[in-house]
Amino acid sequence: MGIFNLFDRFKASASDRSPWGDFFFEPVSVRSVSGMRVSADSAMRLAAVYACVRILSETMASLPLVVYRARADGGKDRVTDHWLYRLLGKKPNRYQNPFEWREMLQGHLALRGNAFCQILANGRGEITELIPVHPDRVRMELLAEGDYRYRIQNQTGHELVLPRGEVWHLRGLSSDGLLGLSPIELSRESLGMALAAQDYGARFFNNDAKPTGGWIEFPGNFKDAEAKRVFRESYQAAQSGANRGKVLVLENGMKFHEVGVTNKDAQFLELRKFQITDIARLFRVPPHMIADLDRATFSNIEQQSLEFVMHTMTPWAERWEASIEADLMLDGDELEIEFDFANLMRGDAASRSAYYQSGIQNGWLTRNEARIAENLNPIKGLDQPLRPLNMIEEEDAEAQESEGEGKDPADAADADMPVEPDQQMSKRLRKLIEANVQRLARRISKKGSLDAQEITLIAQALGLQEPVVRAWALSQPSTDEPVLLKALIQLGNST
Repeated sequence: MGIFNLFDRFKASASDRSPWGDFFFEPVSVRSVSGMRVSADSAMRLAAVYACVRILSETMASLPLVVYRARADGGKDRVTDHWLYRLLGKKPNRYQNPFEWREMLQGHLALRGNAFCQILANGRGEITELIPVHPDRVRMELLAEGDYRYRIQNQTGHELVLPRGEVWHLRGLSSDGLLGLSPIELSRESLGMALAAQDYGARFFNNDAKPTGGWIEFPGNFKDAEAKRVFRESYQAAQSGANRGKVLVLENGMKFHEVGVTNKDAQFLELRKFQITDIARLFRVPPHMIADLDRATFSNIEQQSLEFVMHTMTPWAERWEASIEADLMLDGDELEIEFDFANLMRGDAASRSAYYQSGIQNGWLTRNEARIAENLNPIKGLDQPLRPLNMIEEEDAEAQESEGEGKDPADAADADMPVEPDQQMSKRLRKLIEANVQRLARRISKKGSLDAQEITLIAQALGLQEPVVRAWALSQPSTDEPVLLKALIQLGNST
């Protein structure tokens, strides 16, 4: 029997419309042309489907969920004291933790295209629980005024009718904007073929890895059809069940001819491999992530893993974020929801080290931020960003150029004249003090205050006693940068 004939057995039962057949008792879309029943549950019998659904669900459940509040300067502040964070990040309902809850809902989305939760809220409108509901027990009902509601069949058989505002509905790809499309139903024929091939392989090895069937050569004729049927049934009883493998005895010149393995049977493994790739394509999961390494190399696995984050998980995360912000937040909550992909994009130790080094040396990452990213506790004194010595901000460069243009030409001439070593040291110290006071003036003007910390910093930079600097600070009328810069230069020169 070739692989292209392995569906014949199922076609017969699929077309059985007798009182003993299943034709009239199955949903219209359950059976595939191959004769296999294909549903979200039966598809999980395929190892590739289970692996893809598990990867999507576990990855989605493991992403840290962060609640932000936007700042006026474009930054974001994490929020951990809001009821939405406690609901989604700590305890979504009385039965599940956040990982189990998100894993379950993502599994419903991957297999059925829809995920549902019943919303329970308190008197202030804050959601206290999100109770998941199995999609197979939910039916959407359109109302006359254009709205819709949900009919939920609970486990006791009773029907619960809920308005749209009491159900959180996560949709996958949809053709009408109401219900998501089921990937399993859309790929019924492909998955039915995979299930049929899997069952065929199981029957093949159950038959001692021999092709099913054979034929018996009989030189004579049976008396009638009944005699032929009796012989066939007695032969099958003698060679099946507990009698499998026993010596076969034939009479009247009969000869048994075994059917050999054909070229079509030899293509069985190739078909099975293609089906794994086809299922990975359905869920948009890189084949190497479900242990199909036929086309994986050391040079492309890392790129495929990045593509999995960018093209598979990012759209799922965006779908979750948009639905949470649209359906679960109150009108006055100016919050943003985001799934953090930093852990998936970490890379190896060498890549992370280069990333941190670049950020710290260029001043856009502090050393404590790098430590926190590596799960290390911050250290006091490492919160300030570093500035490269060979780089300066544009506004500071313009200020230095304007100062240079106002200098006395005689000073410039003196700069070209040879000077004694003591004079060189004096000039170096003066330049060092001027550089320090420029940085101090810029920092204090941005902060807008002269507090104890700034007084200590000025004393250390200029080598003065803190009481002297404190007395000087009390006499300063303004923290505007030009005024403060002039006063700091005078203070530095006084030393």
